[in-house]
Amino acid sequence: MSRNTFREDEKHQETVNFKIIIRLFKYLAPYKAEVAQTLLLMAVVVAVSLVTPLLLRLAINDYIARENIRGLVMLGVIMSLIYLAAMICSRRRILIMSQVSANILLKIRQDLFAHIQKLSFSFFDSRPVGKILARIISDVNSLGDLFTSAVTNLIPEAVLLTAVVTIMLVLNWKLALAGLVMLPFLSLALFLIQITSRKRWREFRKKRSNLNAFVHEDYSGIRVVQSFTREKKTEAIFSELSLTVARSFIDAIKFANAFWVVVELSWGIGSLIVFWFGTRLLAAGEILIGDLVAFTGYITMFWRPIMSISDFYNILVTNLSGAERIFEIMDIEPDIVNAPDAVELPEIVGDVTFDHVTFAYDDSEIVLDDVSFTVKAGETVALVGHTGSGKTTIVNLISRFYDPQQGRVLVDGYDIKKVTLESLRRQMGVMTQDTFMFSGSIKENIRYGRLDATDEEVIKAAKTVNAHDFIMKLEKGYDTDVNERGSRLSMGQRQLIALARALLADPRILILDEATSSIDTQTEKLVQEGLNRLFAGRTSFVIAHRLSTIRNADRIFVIEDGRIKETGTHRELLAQRGRYFQLYQAQYRFLHEGA
Repeated sequence: MSRNTFREDEKHQETVNFKIIIRLFKYLAPYKAEVAQTLLLMAVVVAVSLVTPLLLRLAINDYIARENIRGLVMLGVIMSLIYLAAMICSRRRILIMSQVSANILLKIRQDLFAHIQKLSFSFFDSRPVGKILARIISDVNSLGDLFTSAVTNLIPEAVLLTAVVTIMLVLNWKLALAGLVMLPFLSLALFLIQITSRKRWREFRKKRSNLNAFVHEDYSGIRVVQSFTREKKTEAIFSELSLTVARSFIDAIKFANAFWVVVELSWGIGSLIVFWFGTRLLAAGEILIGDLVAFTGYITMFWRPIMSISDFYNILVTNLSGAERIFEIMDIEPDIVNAPDAVELPEIVGDVTFDHVTFAYDDSEIVLDDVSFTVKAGETVALVGHTGSGKTTIVNLISRFYDPQQGRVLVDGYDIKKVTLESLRRQMGVMTQDTFMFSGSIKENIRYGRLDATDEEVIKAAKTVNAHDFIMKLEKGYDTDVNERGSRLSMGQRQLIALARALLADPRILILDEATSSIDTQTEKLVQEGLNRLFAGRTSFVIAHRLSTIRNADRIFVIEDGRIKETGTHRELLAQRGRYFQLYQAQYRFLHEGA
């Protein structure tokens, strides 16, 4: 079972992309004060860490060696106080950076969501919704540790590492060099590990994205799955995808843990070298026992920042693919945008002109071929033809969901490419066969057509399209929750609500794309009455396979192979006994033979 769900559409570089890192950390810019406060708090913690071995050295060489109990007690009190201060500072900086990290993730998620909403239909045509959800939720969440670790661990630990190395060199440069002997080997090992680790984490995120897309698709089509008893088949696919995700996660974890193994091994060997060389210097009288103890403490402090920096690098490698996937989406420019010199489209009367329009999706087979026509304000035009003939494409171009490769679409004489999208679309009402319902009440779904509409206006719109009676029979009337995607309502009821929503928007140009296809014959009569009132004073484009619903159209365009083959009223086209006549006769025979 092949699905677009499994298509790998992500492209990534094989090395760490520092441009992505810089771009990511620009989100820290608004939090300079919080970052500064965090660094100040960390400075206290670093200072306490640096002074501790020196205090131990003082205690051993001076107070213990000279049996100065009072001085030792005082030193213990001082050390307790500075440890307490360090603990308070450490907890405070974690709280601050957790808040900053949460705010940054919120900002990234908002930016990503807002950007996706502006993208053209071509973007959604080529990507499963589940993969888009993975970007907004999983990939954004993966960045949380990255921001927190960068400020609370990377910067302070880098400062601590520099200070420790400097102190070690001052105390005894021979011991310092002995402690640093493993550093070149560690750096090489970590570099080699990160290459494979990052590749495997990127693969894990791809597999998880595929799983998200499949689950979303499967549950969205659950009626089809159950109708064809394909539960076992989809369970098998889900198990296969889940197993792939689990395996890719284990593969990634293996190399993620390798970071710690290499660092701890280097730490152990380096410490042994220091102890061995330190005892030789102690035996030779070059250092005191307190010096060795202090140096041992600094060696531990040297490897702790190494481990923290390695941990941050591990987090960076693990989560950088998430950032790449986020910015991959944010770098996609909408195909349909306002021209630099776009003007506001004034209130229109509704004239629509196609001027030699040619269009193809993805530069493939031509869908519309040199189409020209003019529709006057207030006219109702029906578009008929076989599936794929270009009917829906025509209405999509009027709403400027796509732009033609050649020719112009004019509204009231304005080229719609030269007016703002908002000023164009707010004067249009579009209702498709997929009458999408949002979670919420019937009232809220109708009001989506005009958010500032009063309850009375909502009810009036419902009455106009004859939806009021069935709504009032529901347990809570207009406050009845429709459930997700309107699953509580029949297809016909959803279409009636969508008609009310379109009417409430009070558009000058109305587009109905198979809007009455799922309404039964009895309901159709009620809807037709509502449509007649809906069409009054508006330019209307109606796509309908059920030809009985368009008899009263002012004109009917017969579309075939991307061209308008016939034009006229219902009676005129029947009299011509051409393509429309054949369609009508075929449908008439089908309905009567089926009866």
